[in-house]
Amino acid sequence: MHELTITESLLEIALRHADKANAKRISDLYLVIGDLSSVVDESVQFYWDIVAKDTPAEGATIHFQRK
Repeated sequence: MHELTITESLLEIALRHADKANAKRISDLYLVIGDLSSVVDESVQFYWDIVAKDTPAEGATIHFQRK
């Protein structure tokens, strides 16, 4: 369930950066997640589709990379 909180934070950060750049839309997010992290990519994507609705990030693709 912690993925919801993580996803909300990601959205907040993305929106803040988009605002600073005067961007109208966020199309892609690139995330690097540690191999030992317990974050489930599919859960983040699921929550993203919910929390980003009606924001400039709606429909953005999240690209996950594990390191």
